Amino acid sequence: MSRADVKKPSLCTTGPLTKEVISQAASTFSKIMKSCYGPTGRLKQFHNGTGGYVRISSQSSVLLSSLCVTLPVLKLLVASVQNHLALFRDSGLFTAIFCCSLLEKYESLNMARYPFIKISKHILSLCIDYLSSETCGCRIPVDFSSSKLLLSLVRSIILSKRACMLSRKEADHISILVLKAFLFTIPQNVDSSAVLGKCHYIPVKNKRVMDSTVYPGLLIEMPEMHLTLPFQRTASGQIKVALFGMSMSGHLSHAGEEAILIHRGISLEAEMLDQLLSLGREVISDGVGLVICQKVIHPTLKQYLKENNIVAVERVGIRMMEPLKKMTGSQPIPSLQFLSPACYGYLKDLHTQCFDSKWFLHLIPDQPVVCSLLLCNRNETAWDELKLACQTAEHALQLTVKDPWILLGGGCTETHVSSYIKHKSCSVTEGTLKDLGCSSEEFHLVTDCFCHSLESIAHSLEHDSGDILTDTHWGHSWSVPPNIPSNSDWSDFVQKCGCGLCNKQEDLNWKMLNCHSVSFLPQNCVNETSVTSADHLVLDCFAAKRNGLQVAVETAHLILDISHIIEDRN
Repeated sequence: MSRADVKKPSLCTTGPLTKEVISQAASTFSKIMKSCYGPTGRLKQFHNGTGGYVRISSQSSVLLSSLCVTLPVLKLLVASVQNHLALFRDSGLFTAIFCCSLLEKYESLNMARYPFIKISKHILSLCIDYLSSETCGCRIPVDFSSSKLLLSLVRSIILSKRACMLSRKEADHISILVLKAFLFTIPQNVDSSAVLGKCHYIPVKNKRVMDSTVYPGLLIEMPEMHLTLPFQRTASGQIKVALFGMSMSGHLSHAGEEAILIHRGISLEAEMLDQLLSLGREVISDGVGLVICQKVIHPTLKQYLKENNIVAVERVGIRMMEPLKKMTGSQPIPSLQFLSPACYGYLKDLHTQCFDSKWFLHLIPDQPVVCSLLLCNRNETAWDELKLACQTAEHALQLTVKDPWILLGGGCTETHVSSYIKHKSCSVTEGTLKDLGCSSEEFHLVTDCFCHSLESIAHSLEHDSGDILTDTHWGHSWSVPPNIPSNSDWSDFVQKCGCGLCNKQEDLNWKMLNCHSVSFLPQNCVNETSVTSADHLVLDCFAAKRNGLQVAVETAHLILDISHIIEDRN
């Protein structure tokens, strides 16, 4: 006899959350996020308490999906960041750290919630306007006739994922492959309805990273014994393709909805096989050279097609159907009754490839909007991380096509924008203060809170007890080793800024990050000469970071604005 527990009533908490509750939750969560941030961030190991798969990662998508969060405040924060990642894939840690820092800094202010929200919303608009303006000194226009910036963007993303366990040489190799794969997915004939293609990742584990390679078209793994070459071609030399979304196993359940007339004494299985062979004869007469089935092909039909020089590929799975449809131009055939010449597609060529004792059928289209990246790494965990990093980099390239700008990385965008906002706030007008309904003192308190939160992100890149400086000319971030004597000249310990665009100069002055000093208008160091001459730039995706900035501030406002929390305790 089963026992039903009495349902517990929901718990309703009324009134705004206290500063202490918000700050404590944000502080704990922020420490985890900060410890993973950047190329030297610390790795986290995730393991279910009941056993099972172990995952090692520092990527925000893995962290947020693996952490068990119970506090409503953190649940809201995690959901906001995950929603951002679902759209942009990148800047998840940036978003979480900035949001937590704003909430922590608010606790130290003797200010009501709504003035803080209103003022920080105004400062956010200043940031977004500056990042979108032509005078912005921390964004670089992308020249698509050169691969340098795009390659630097991909490399920056790949190197920031430590669990991939890549050397510099390996990271360069993977970055080139990701960029090459992305270029394969760009249609040659571009019009208003053109869409980017797809990169298909093929796992090859326990192999050298340098063995990774990319192919235009699709690679489909299949046993060597199933390869049938030569094969049928059309008069123009192309290969006609029939793509079946149904099972061709001969089972009655896959025959479609049309009635089947079976005479007495005739086997049902034999009748179904006869229909499949009839389909095979029709395919042969139509000059098809390649039959691809999402599910299973009956062995007799497969042998019949092979005898007639038709390559038959089965069990490709639903995940491959869309790229096959896009690449060949064919329409998936849903049942035996819907075979039509209009459903056929075409390929330029077919080849076989052998890699790591596995045989692949290489489908080569006329226009390779689909490509296959054979991705190798030392073990399963490192491969999972590398695939996720490559997908993030690929998506960043797609976003860059839409927004052809790239932001400076290495903390330089954060410190530069912070310097700009501090300078801008010094000239705030009485009209602005009146519109915001605040005093000049309140405005500057929130501005300092906002800017220190930005600078804390740059400081999160340092994990070895070093210090972060910012110069008073460009407003870039510079890292120095720990325990420097107080009477030392900082110029002896710095060479390049965090993004790699600026070198130290004799007349350059620095100050410690988060130290109060005279505000200054940061200068623009982005020009064709500096970008061309710089090596190993560290860059960030413009669209992802801009949206992350907005999501972080809006989420902080939402948390501060909570009046009631209703929790289901069942």
